[in-house]
Amino acid sequence: MVKVAATLDGRIAAPDGTSQWITSPLTRAEGHRLRAYSDAVCVGAGTVREDNPRLTVRDWSPAFGGEDLSNPLRVVLGEIPPNALIHPCIKMEGDIEGILIELGKRGILQLLVEGGANTIHRFHKARMVNRYEIFLAPAFTGGNDSFPMFSGLGITTVKDLWRGEITNLSQIGDDIHVTIVPKIID
Repeated sequence: MVKVAATLDGRIAAPDGTSQWITSPLTRAEGHRLRAYSDAVCVGAGTVREDNPRLTVRDWSPAFGGEDLSNPLRVVLGEIPPNALIHPCIKMEGDIEGILIELGKRGILQLLVEGGANTIHRFHKARMVNRYEIFLAPAFTGGNDSFPMFSGLGITTVKDLWRGEITNLSQIGDDIHVTIVPKIID
C-alpha cells in the first residue's frame, strides 16, 4: 500500500524540499492509523535525509482500547546517516520485487510505502502496489518546480495510462481522502 499526502496539483513537496505539513492534523492522524495497522513502513533514503522522520505511530490510538499496537518495522531504501531519527530500522537495496520477497521472509505481510517521489515511483513502476491511499489538501503549489507524487519517467502515450478503481472517496476536515486499487481488466 502506498500513502501520499499531496496538494490538489499533485505535489508532495515545495521546490526547497519542505513537505511538513501539507495536510491537516486530522489527516495526519489517519496516516498514523494506517501505520499502526501495517507490519512495516518504507521510505527512501532521500526522505530520511530531507525530513528526518521517526515513522512511529504517534497521532492515533485505537478508538475502542484494548489493542496493543506497536510501531511498525521501519525500512529505508538506501544509506542514511547514523544519527537519523528513524533508527532502529533496516536498510535495504535492490529491485522492489526482491525487497518484498525479503520482507515476506521476515513475516511482513502489509508494507506501507510513504515515499518520497522516487520510492513511490519504484513501487508503482514495478506494479507492486495493491492500494493507494491519497490524501489531498485544498492547496496548490502553483508551478512545475515542486516535487510531484512520482519521479522518474512515466508513460509515453495515453493508451499506456495506469488505470485504477476508486474504492473510497471521503472528506477528512478540509482534506480529501481517495483510495484507489488497480483496475482489473477482464
